Amino acid sequence: MLFLRMKTTNSVLMLSLALVIVLLLLDGGCILVEGTINRTSFPNGFVFGTASSAYQYEGAVKDDGRGPAIWDKFAHTFGKVTDFSNADVAVDQYHLYEDDIKLMKDMGMDAYRFSISWTRIFPNGTGYINQAGVDHYNALINSLLAYGIEPYVTLYHWDLPQALADRYNGWLDTRIINDFATYADTCFEKFGDRVKNWMTFNEPHTFTVQGYDVGLQAPGRCSILLKLFCRAGNSATEPYIVGHNVLLSHAATVDIYKRKYKAKQHGRIGVAFDVIWYVPGTNKTEDIEATQRAQDFQLGWFLDPIMFGDYPSSMRTRVGDRLPKFSKVQSALLKGSIDFVGINHYTTWYAWHNSTSIIGVLLNDSVADSGSITLPFKDGKAIGDRANSIWLYIVPGGFRSLLNYVKNKYGNPLVIITENGMDDPNNVFISRNDALKDAKRVKYYNDYLTNVQAAIKEDGCNVKGYFAWSLLDNWEWAAGYSSRFGLYFVDYNDKLKRYAKDSAVWFKNFLTTR
Repeated sequence: MLFLRMKTTNSVLMLSLALVIVLLLLDGGCILVEGTINRTSFPNGFVFGTASSAYQYEGAVKDDGRGPAIWDKFAHTFGKVTDFSNADVAVDQYHLYEDDIKLMKDMGMDAYRFSISWTRIFPNGTGYINQAGVDHYNALINSLLAYGIEPYVTLYHWDLPQALADRYNGWLDTRIINDFATYADTCFEKFGDRVKNWMTFNEPHTFTVQGYDVGLQAPGRCSILLKLFCRAGNSATEPYIVGHNVLLSHAATVDIYKRKYKAKQHGRIGVAFDVIWYVPGTNKTEDIEATQRAQDFQLGWFLDPIMFGDYPSSMRTRVGDRLPKFSKVQSALLKGSIDFVGINHYTTWYAWHNSTSIIGVLLNDSVADSGSITLPFKDGKAIGDRANSIWLYIVPGGFRSLLNYVKNKYGNPLVIITENGMDDPNNVFISRNDALKDAKRVKYYNDYLTNVQAAIKEDGCNVKGYFAWSLLDNWEWAAGYSSRFGLYFVDYNDKLKRYAKDSAVWFKNFLTTR
């Protein structure tokens, strides 16, 4: 197999040529390996864990002084969640966290990735600190450490305080930068003596596009489809404003951490990026270039400024004045403001050049700006076996290709896989015992981890950790409870009792084999 090491200054043409060669050598543009593996297949010190988020797990939305978040309002708005549910209770990890930690310990997990609810610390987004919220996370962190499980903490997993949305439209206003930095500073002060791994944001691309471009997630702003879908928003400008403020908030937060805490707390800080791997729909040059643009408007949108100090050139060219500019000071603060790259990866899609104008007329947003059409189908055939979610197709080889892309474009940074997994349907006609027999998930984890292992050992990718999404079935945003991603089945009809699926047993065997 031929792998090309490309300098970060290479042009889109060089990237395109590399993709042509890979496309000619590989079936569908993905590097695929299969086999049986276990913990010993990975380097010493490699970290295995499970991932979660506060809003999807905790519940207890009105307990102990927590303030409302934008997802509280969104989930209670008719028609925003497919099964008309909300996360007021979720899987009640706020009260059941000790039991869940025991499940992680029994499986042999090394770490747990969770997020802090901003409104448990600052109910109004800023101002007074809610001590009950601080006490809760102290108890959670201490319990994890008592069981030998390392906490990996995400500061923002989409639950913006509603008070800040009401006061100045949240991420659309530069005032959010200082308020987020103050919140982060407080978390470093309160928890940083024990938390050594931080992520400022989870999937900035997702909440930027879904919340402010297509309007399918909180706060539900958009102007696509001739302004028929959302009550407020501007899809042509707001996603870029939000993304810019998110990046500046990240830079300010990392600057605080480096100046005030890193030397004494000895921690590290990163971002968890959402990354679909794209492969060209054909070997035409225009489709290969469109594939690169699709990645520029996804991962590059947020990682390029952190690595190189500015947005990808394709974004600058195609978005023009609608894309905000960084000052020299801001660019310098952003560049290098990361200790590791978090990768949330689930699936692979095809990409083609968009040669029509109708998409631009109907959308007039970041999707149209990319000039790419991305789909999981080609010639009526799916790219892989589908999970439950309409977007999630199983293509294990895409993971290895993605990790090589990150290595080649960004200089082989330290990578932690912060999410990976697949879902089954929450089908009332499937008995609990049958739902525990999740052979497809077992194969998914085996095959995806096999490709991660090959990327490390055969390709030299600098990957040091892996977090499965997710420990438990949980509330999956706009999909509600219709989707089950968990290693453990949660019985929503019987006091939220947890039951090990076959995948949990598989992981236990995987992790305890020496």
